[in-house]
Amino acid sequence: MDKVILGIIGYGNMGSDHAKRITNGDIPRMKLGAICDIDKAKLEKAKAVLGEDVAYFENYKDMLASGKINAVLVATPHYLHPEMVIDSFKADMNVICEKPAGVYTKQVNEMNEAAKKYGKVFSMMYNQRTNPLYVKARELIQQGELGDLRRMVWIITNWFRTQAYYDSGTWRSTWSGEGGGALINQNPHQLDLWQWLCGMPKTIRSTCYYGKWHDIEVEDDVTVFAEYENGMTATYITSTGEAPGTNRLEITGTKGKIVIEGDSMKFWQNRVDDVTYCKTAKGGFGTPELWEIQVPVKKPAYLQHNGILKNFTDAVLDGAELIAPGEEGVLGLNISNAIHMSSWTGETVTLPVDPDKFYALLQEKIANSKVVKKEAKAVESVDMSSTF
Repeated sequence: MDKVILGIIGYGNMGSDHAKRITNGDIPRMKLGAICDIDKAKLEKAKAVLGEDVAYFENYKDMLASGKINAVLVATPHYLHPEMVIDSFKADMNVICEKPAGVYTKQVNEMNEAAKKYGKVFSMMYNQRTNPLYVKARELIQQGELGDLRRMVWIITNWFRTQAYYDSGTWRSTWSGEGGGALINQNPHQLDLWQWLCGMPKTIRSTCYYGKWHDIEVEDDVTVFAEYENGMTATYITSTGEAPGTNRLEITGTKGKIVIEGDSMKFWQNRVDDVTYCKTAKGGFGTPELWEIQVPVKKPAYLQHNGILKNFTDAVLDGAELIAPGEEGVLGLNISNAIHMSSWTGETVTLPVDPDKFYALLQEKIANSKVVKKEAKAVESVDMSSTF
């Protein structure tokens, strides 16, 4: 194989963007081979933009069996991701999955087992892992520049959405159509970055407000408190009903602190770690000598969506290490599921979540959901042959 020939399932906002990147020649050694969508109007739109060199399908299984492609990008409604990824593995395809990996860990665990069984290259479209600020922050943490981590506080409320946004689709922000609100739609990248930077917490307790700022049935305002095995704590606040919003990440350790806000990062480092200073200082009110350090932040070799596509291509053709292995999609989803479960039960949830318990609770929400979207019914018995 000297080229990745990609088929995209779902020609919506993300699917069409990815198709454009490939046909523009932005991804060396990757070619767009096919587009699949159940909406004929979208296929006609795709054909007008992409031309006759690309094959078009209404059923994704027909595309998988066509011989036109050797890799797949799944960019469909959330509930469909695991089933389509698994079917792609069975068809001997390498796969990229758009975020989130799925809606509940039970189905994503099954997807990961299939990935292990079939041994294909499997990547998540976690393009924020290529953001130079987060890449540098992770490097500093892993090299011990912050010492032992003590606290993470992330306020990310710059997701403001209007009622018109939610009214634009009957499936949008319903338990049956999307499987949640801000957590499953706007926040998967940040929930992934949370664990990518700081590791997985031990327990989560949360308060979610459902339809607090909008006429919707799912969460649009969330506050989370998490604890780690080593005593570290994390606070995570997010909302789609706050303007002006904030995106500020602060990570503190025994040796220093990182603050990422907007497009900049600041790094302060204690000359002596605070544990040592606390035990040895003679006075009662002093603090360690503090240095503000200018950290060079350079663009990584892979950047944003193009970077993930290039990295996937290099992994398929050259065996390169993946930036965002598909199996790691379950980690951020575990945090998301734990936040929902804690809010629903009023209890502190231990991670990883009990997949069967969460699934049962989700089904109760779905049973009372306002709308059931045809393309994404959240039941395990859904007939996938009738979709895409």
